[in-house]
Amino acid sequence: MDKEHLAVMVFQSAQTYAKETAVRRKIDGIWQSHSYQEMGAIIRQIARALLATGVQPGDRIGIFAPNRPEWTWVDFAILAVGAVSVPIYATNTPHQAAYIINDMAMTIIFTGDQEHYDKIQAIKDGTASLQTIVAFDDSTAISGRQSQHLSQFQTLGADQSLDGEIEARLDAAAASDLATIIYTSGTTGEPKGVILTHGNIFHQFKAMEGQFFVGPGDRSLCFLPLSHVYERSWTYYIFKCGAENNYLANAKEVIETMAEVRPTVMVSVPRLYEKIYAAAVHGLEQGSTLKKRLFHWAIGVGKRYQYQLKEQGSADSWLSLQHKLADKLVLSKVRDVVGGPKNFFSAGGAPLAKAIEEFFFAAGLLVCEGYGLTETAPMVTFNTPKAFKFGTVGKPIVDCQVKIAEDGEILVKSPSVTQGYYNKPEATAEAFRGGWFHTGDVGEFDADGFLRITDRIKDIIITSNGKNVAPQKIETVYAKDHFIEQFVAIGDRHKFISALVVPNFVALEAYAQEAGIAYRSDDELVKNDVVQAFYRQRIDACSAELANYEQVKAFTLLPRPFTQESGLLTPSQKIKRKAVTEAYAAQIEAMYPAD
Repeated sequence: MDKEHLAVMVFQSAQTYAKETAVRRKIDGIWQSHSYQEMGAIIRQIARALLATGVQPGDRIGIFAPNRPEWTWVDFAILAVGAVSVPIYATNTPHQAAYIINDMAMTIIFTGDQEHYDKIQAIKDGTASLQTIVAFDDSTAISGRQSQHLSQFQTLGADQSLDGEIEARLDAAAASDLATIIYTSGTTGEPKGVILTHGNIFHQFKAMEGQFFVGPGDRSLCFLPLSHVYERSWTYYIFKCGAENNYLANAKEVIETMAEVRPTVMVSVPRLYEKIYAAAVHGLEQGSTLKKRLFHWAIGVGKRYQYQLKEQGSADSWLSLQHKLADKLVLSKVRDVVGGPKNFFSAGGAPLAKAIEEFFFAAGLLVCEGYGLTETAPMVTFNTPKAFKFGTVGKPIVDCQVKIAEDGEILVKSPSVTQGYYNKPEATAEAFRGGWFHTGDVGEFDADGFLRITDRIKDIIITSNGKNVAPQKIETVYAKDHFIEQFVAIGDRHKFISALVVPNFVALEAYAQEAGIAYRSDDELVKNDVVQAFYRQRIDACSAELANYEQVKAFTLLPRPFTQESGLLTPSQKIKRKAVTEAYAAQIEAMYPAD
């Protein structure tokens, strides 16, 4: 490749993999596809349209939409003219979107459906810089001279003589050019714009090459938000390698879509694996004794078989024979749930329980957990198909230095690390001390050089008995339960650990019906004595793998989930712990009557 630049890369892929399928998405129940050649032509036309509107190198241009091919096409087109792509989470409020638009002095924004267009319309008068709103859907009702549909905007790029200017800008481009500014979720304050260059992202490619094999014929399911660096960098890599990206706008449909698309590679967050595991375990609870024995036998055989392959390169004949039977009866059915065999899964963004990793491993599905942040574009460490250890987030990627500070904080130096935060010199100085990027995460290396994350520094619970407790470890244990949707461990300056628990209401309502529990609302359901006892039993069962001081002694069932709209979740679905403890202060206090 001539240079480390994402737009140069995609245009080269458009030539190299011209006839291969680049993108697929479902419209009115039918999957539609575009080849690499078609994608390259669309990106170039949108880039010409941006030039026709006067976009200059360095201009900030926004994308405010759920996942869809247009998201990626516009992203690459912005980069092709030397501008800076600024994503906004599709779940953001108008106020949150306005903050980013104003912070960026954004001139153009592309919007998804009617909802996203309307949000921008509602705040456009309070954004001095915004000149143009481009709606992806022709069906979006637009108004005002500032607005147009993408199909109309693309006609501005009909003049192919503008290709010369695109090539001139690409010739002048460098790896050090700013590619994107991605706003962090803001768990502890207003979001910060993370500056990432083309070189930052290309270092991720360097880290993956030779470790993860992806190419034409591979299929990925793009369901995590493209506004997040994890799915975004992975999508870039998919197109670098000539693979196929299947776009899913509604992440709630991921499991059924996996069975339909049958992806061979994909990235995900732990919650997907937790839900599949919890559903499988719950199905066992409802099954016969014979079914339970068969399932546990098959998983046990699968684990032994896979570990022998890993450690010895082959399995003995008797185990291989047992595995063939176990695979036919049980393990293949687990793979079918996620759309068949995989080269690998990837997991990041939160801890994943070792038991869940081994469950998938037994079924022949390797989940390679990694660790990183927006500021590191994103990966710092990862497990690979060649070198993995469950319960860890792997080893540092190539050319990346990681060390543990005296207080346990993970410090990083890497070519993928950001230059800093846009317009926030104080926050940048705070994050970069002594030449190292301070992640805010706590971790430790084991004897084999694999990193284990224990928690966030600011999240560590210190009980009144002086015990340091990592809430993420606790929450990972309880997240495996089929009847639990959200779980927040509480206990700072208290004698014991308690929890705020949001039930999986679909599962709970089915249980209530079977148990003959009458209720008129979710508020009434969570207060029911039988339900309370049911959850006490399940929480106690999960507690067996925790130390006594980590176990949940009291809990409160909540009738409504934590949401971004309520201010209790970030756009990337992380819990805002401070906001949660403030919002539920009365319920928390009630769990500690003797304090």
